[in-house]
Amino acid sequence: MATGQKKIFPGRRIRRLRRELGLTQKAMADDLSISSSYLNLIERNQRPLTVQLLLRLDDIYDVDLKELSGEDDARIAASLKEVFSDPLFQNLEITNNELTDIVGASPDAAQAMFKLYRAYRETITNAAAVTEQMADGEVAIDIDANQFPVDQARDFFHDHNNHFPQLETAAETLWADALEDADDLNYALRQHLKRAHGFTVKVMPIDFMPDLLWRYDRHSSRLFLSEMLGHPGRTFQLAFQAGIRSHRELIDGIISEAEVTGDEAVQLCRLGLANYFAGAVMMPYERFLNAAEKQRYDIEILARRFGASFEQICHRLTTLQRPGSRGIPFFFLRIDRASNVSKRFSSGGFHFARFGGTCPKWNVHEAFRTPGKIVTQVVEMEDGTAYFSISRTGAGSGGGFHLPEQQLAIGMGCEIKHARRLVYADGLDLGDRANVTPIGVNCRLCERVDCHQRAYPPLNRRISVNDTYRGFVPFSFAEL
Repeated sequence: MATGQKKIFPGRRIRRLRRELGLTQKAMADDLSISSSYLNLIERNQRPLTVQLLLRLDDIYDVDLKELSGEDDARIAASLKEVFSDPLFQNLEITNNELTDIVGASPDAAQAMFKLYRAYRETITNAAAVTEQMADGEVAIDIDANQFPVDQARDFFHDHNNHFPQLETAAETLWADALEDADDLNYALRQHLKRAHGFTVKVMPIDFMPDLLWRYDRHSSRLFLSEMLGHPGRTFQLAFQAGIRSHRELIDGIISEAEVTGDEAVQLCRLGLANYFAGAVMMPYERFLNAAEKQRYDIEILARRFGASFEQICHRLTTLQRPGSRGIPFFFLRIDRASNVSKRFSSGGFHFARFGGTCPKWNVHEAFRTPGKIVTQVVEMEDGTAYFSISRTGAGSGGGFHLPEQQLAIGMGCEIKHARRLVYADGLDLGDRANVTPIGVNCRLCERVDCHQRAYPPLNRRISVNDTYRGFVPFSFAEL
């Protein structure tokens, strides 16, 4: 398991940046205080990019370090691998190196290929829906051209690395103006909403709101919260209201710059950004980051200190990507018992499948067996990258005998090089290969031939059918 720093060879990206800036090799070399010949070697990937040069590029040209380091390229390449694993391309033998070359040469074109494939998948899904409705005798069919607003919203947050500096600043301003000396954040937010927007808050019994967690009544200028919301949920909704009412123009501006299309996708992004603001209010950036570092990311201590739920803390940890003041880059996933993914973020470079579920060997699924207990795991992807993962159940909305809480599992983690900064890694031998679980993105995209828990064969491998034996592995594969 390699835990050292990886050498970065971003030759094509450096060349592309130089051309976009309209610079000759000599002009850029002069800016960076290196020789033209050395820059030429970097652009031809014959020399790695040093940390000093990386920081100098950021200082002089204000570039995205994540883009230069290749993290975005790896994500795009993983998406393309998913595309070319489709049976549609089964006669093509495109290697991982070729996918990396495609992305390195033109990441925008690679992104366009993925968008085209997604449009193809949407068309297939729509056609299947039409066929099913016709078979059932439902002739009144209205298929919207924009069928997947949830995917658009997820891509929007992923493209921003789940970090929005404008909203962080807005939350800090609210703290400075109205919340700084508050002993009770819930009460302080109620007072702020009354002063700033003229509405009051009332907690209502479930008898009056059997199907709602909150509702705003414009006529009486009152916000009704369900008694089924716990204290963290109530505080979060108050902060959400402060964001959606005070910063609607700011939020819509962020969405407009990203060119999100479709009313549903825009509304989902708007709600997501208001939720982001609420998290930033409950857990102010610098105060939260300092506490997280000091407590070594002990989620349960952080939850008590900031009056937040386990999930709220996990979600907030994925947003700590402020330049010059970053937390650990975490990935985050939320699933239900049927393994449906309802939320995911990948600040840590972890690859999630856009289509399909997750790997059954990842212990986020095991969390349901030990409710409320944090379980740890070291996992290794097919490319050899290792991650430290923690998982725990969490409760969704609901409560009461006839309305049981939704059972969810939270999985999050980071690259193994950050694991020692987490309290959850104490006492673990992270270098012992016996403690590493090999996993894949999901069964359709994983080429590990020795997996006993495989549910499907990989899309780009032919299965070998034999009636003379049956091994532990459910599928055997034909030789490539």
